[in-house]
Amino acid sequence: MIVIISNKTPEERIQEIIHYIEKHDVSVHVSRGVDRTVVGIIGKADPKLTEQLRQLSGVEQVVKISKSYKLASRDFHPDNTVIKLGDVEIGGDQLVIMGGPCAVETSKQIDEIAAIVKASGAQVLRGGAFKPRTGPYSFQGIGVEGLEMMAEAGRKHGLLTVTEVMTPEYVDVCAEYADILQVGTRNMQNFDLLRKLGTIQKPVLLKRGFSATYDEFLNAAEYILAGGNPNVMLCERGIRTFEPYTRNTLDLAAIPALQSLSHLPVIADPSHGTGRRELVEPMSKASVAAGANGLIVEMHTDPDNSMTGDGVQSLFPEQFARLMLDLEKLAPLCGKTFNTHKSFVTV
Repeated sequence: MIVIISNKTPEERIQEIIHYIEKHDVSVHVSRGVDRTVVGIIGKADPKLTEQLRQLSGVEQVVKISKSYKLASRDFHPDNTVIKLGDVEIGGDQLVIMGGPCAVETSKQIDEIAAIVKASGAQVLRGGAFKPRTGPYSFQGIGVEGLEMMAEAGRKHGLLTVTEVMTPEYVDVCAEYADILQVGTRNMQNFDLLRKLGTIQKPVLLKRGFSATYDEFLNAAEYILAGGNPNVMLCERGIRTFEPYTRNTLDLAAIPALQSLSHLPVIADPSHGTGRRELVEPMSKASVAAGANGLIVEMHTDPDNSMTGDGVQSLFPEQFARLMLDLEKLAPLCGKTFNTHKSFVTV
């Protein structure tokens, strides 16, 4: 249930309404917009409370939310959530680009890639230190050492960093080194991990499970929000379908659909969404045209010899630079601003 209060209502009266609600053994979550304040009621409320609230002065409307996800719902939070990290705003007018390798391999490798990412105009360096792999004998990442290497490269080149966290036990150490924590597709419904991420305030990039519905995806986000962490981004990274040509099928419809259902920023991953290098650039542009708040793109200086074996979906530096040039032209047409602080471009 949500209670809608006009912003013309004095703050003292708004606090009285909130206090009245809290006396009914439920918790509240307050969202303040330009024209109204929305008070979300979390918990099982007395059925009589709805009518009682409608009688209170200052209350414009009381709406029951039938969705199983409350905090992630746009009904509850009408305005877009904007996650601010320094001068980078995710979910607002900026088109935010995250670029880098699937995994951190060496200090030299991540430093070289960070320099290219920065020079091309992207704001976030991506790289995995702990890698969930289908096969037990595949390269699994280099752990904390990789986190240290990426953090150093990020500091050196003035980039934010994003890395994947796989278990609740590693949340704190990953949060120590990275600016954004990623939850991979296989862990979208790792509820212990989601609950742990709800206890921190670091932004979380939550990837959609490769067989998850929108409802399941948003309920996964709800776990993090319900824990007290409002800084959640949704990432469409492709779903498993019957088509074998691509690694996954990038669900472009998910971008506007999720933005209609939820206030959370939506990021697209055209690398995992296609699994094919030649499709990453066109699907990146298609994602921006569909309204994505940002992209997370794999790029490697030597993708054909990457340790993860995912090089077939990683762009070469010159391809990444060309994509960034094209996005600089496309972004304004899609209502987005683009980071123009580029110092070097290889075409």
